[in-house]
Amino acid sequence: MTTDPRPLVGEPLALDLLNTWWDTTGELEDLLTDVAGLKIWLDSAGLRVPADEATLEATRDARAALAAARAAEPDLGPLNDVLARGRLKLSVAGTQPRESAEVPDTAWLPGWLAARNYLELLKQEPARIRRCANPQCVLHFFDISKNGKRAWCSMALCGNRAKAARHYSRNRG
Repeated sequence: MTTDPRPLVGEPLALDLLNTWWDTTGELEDLLTDVAGLKIWLDSAGLRVPADEATLEATRDARAALAAARAAEPDLGPLNDVLARGRLKLSVAGTQPRESAEVPDTAWLPGWLAARNYLELLKQEPARIRRCANPQCVLHFFDISKNGKRAWCSMALCGNRAKAARHYSRNRG
């Protein structure tokens, strides 16, 4: 298994998919340029779906749909198109309700699950879905801090840079 090169992992599935684009060197990097990168993301997300060209293309389309939904002028059409590729099947087992995804074209399963997760985040607390406060950073996170004031994708990355820049600005001659 190849190591995931992304600077921020472990976010909810929708944001984790968005975070397959990142910029730590002044140049946008993309994990989903090939099937090998897709396999890294699928493994990292715990998704047991074959990594192939069809899944790569569908997952890229789902990522673009999520990005369009998170844009300053949101376009929800592409996200609704991804969601239309599957549905939730509801059932009961004993006394327990169950939900299972039904996505006829398995290539769309990872993207559909990410789009579905985005809806869950919107229901849970839409204001806590954030993009990093660093204008050069493209990473997204779900703020689970107690006070809901998290601003940076990571204190080790962008937060530390911002604090160092403020310190330098205050202390220079």
